[in-house]
Amino acid sequence: MAEIGFYHLTRTALEVALPRLLGRVLASGGRAVVKAATAERIAALDTALWLSPDPDWLPHGSAATGEADLQPIWLTTADEAPNGARHLFLVEGAESAILDRFDRVFDLFDGNDEAAVAAARERWRRAKAAGHTLTYWRQTATGWEKAG
Repeated sequence: MAEIGFYHLTRTALEVALPRLLGRVLASGGRAVVKAATAERIAALDTALWLSPDPDWLPHGSAATGEADLQPIWLTTADEAPNGARHLFLVEGAESAILDRFDRVFDLFDGNDEAAVAAARERWRRAKAAGHTLTYWRQTATGWEKAG
């Protein structure tokens, strides 16, 4: 079973929060997959990661650039981990049928969008029923705070 953290974005946009979390994974020597629902979102995240000031270097790739095995961060719309990642980031409601292949899953959702919050609650219910270990994180003025 995976450890799934639900990250309730209320203070910053995904493009600001995601690079910081990915930076922590890379700093620990880990690799990550970021799964989004659309190719357009992957292209936008690709740009955001290259332009991120914090951290300022997030090496990554996608199907557009190839060589997945060389990429510490892989951006995709598919259920895959071709870079050997043990960390999965699900953004904007993307879901995965291979959660058990990862040690840690980050489910980031927009707390200012009622539909996104409702969908995250439903994903929480299904993950709990499947026996995954769940945590809930909310943004504060000083960073992420584990709740409940």
